[in-house]
Amino acid sequence: MENNTELTEFILLGLTSAPELHIPLFIMFTLIYLINVVGNLGMMALILLDSRLHTPMYFFLSNLSLVDFCYSTAVTPKVMAGLLIGDKVISYNACAAQMFFFAAFATVESYLLASMAYDRYAAVCKPLHYTTTMTTGVCACLATGSYVFGFLNASVDVGDTFHLSFCKSNVIHHFFCDIPAVMALSCSDKHVSELVLVFVASFHIFLALLVVLISYLFIFIAFLKMPSVEGYLKAISTCASHLTAVSIFYGTVIFMYSQPGSSHSMDIDKMASVFYTMVIPMLNPVVYSLRNKEVKKAFKKVVEKAKSSLSFTS
Repeated sequence: MENNTELTEFILLGLTSAPELHIPLFIMFTLIYLINVVGNLGMMALILLDSRLHTPMYFFLSNLSLVDFCYSTAVTPKVMAGLLIGDKVISYNACAAQMFFFAAFATVESYLLASMAYDRYAAVCKPLHYTTTMTTGVCACLATGSYVFGFLNASVDVGDTFHLSFCKSNVIHHFFCDIPAVMALSCSDKHVSELVLVFVASFHIFLALLVVLISYLFIFIAFLKMPSVEGYLKAISTCASHLTAVSIFYGTVIFMYSQPGSSHSMDIDKMASVFYTMVIPMLNPVVYSLRNKEVKKAFKKVVEKAKSSLSFTS
């Protein structure tokens, strides 16, 4: 294999080479993926069906659920197939497509998190002007901008990676076509490509993270100015869940993509990747929505409607 035009497929090593762990891991990832699908698609359906949830916050939550479902689906089914039937081969084009959709939706998620933080800032710090600040047009622009940035970033990442020549090996030391893992196979000079990856990833990560941190800084200051202890406790309850999920997401992404590929340990990268490809998309419906009283009311309303319709038909 002298260049990338002669390469037609890659082999994914997966999470582990121990056969006795394949079935337990398959069962675990299947459960995680099912929770992910039911939680995220269910959240989208609830928000769509209940008019009380047609607000800016739930508009962003519905987009977040869609993105979580999409970028987890780009990775998890292939991992499950590798664990169950040993299907570790992925074609050159499928590898590029997987990388593109994962990078796109992961970037969209980071900007949606930033948009949600800004929405909370507007609700807490400028409650009287909230409806004029977070208009339908503003929400649409923030969401559209998130998708545009995501797909532009993915285009740069895939182009930056697959213009390289691959002549060392076609064995990817990962469970999906992650950028550093694929780039490590190249026999070309990767110095410029690594710099482009670090620069582009750092730009998107820190721009979105900056919006999150500034928004929550103002939220925290606003609550501290409240004279009651209740205000302080409300600040903690408002920020804790979101900041926990943000810390996990941005922490793993910064660890993965803001360092040169030559300094990566693939085994450590694989463990970190499990969090943001499978665990975080599963947790987001719980962290952001299922603990919310309005969502619980909407869910009970749907269940009651389903029960009444079943009793009526019977």
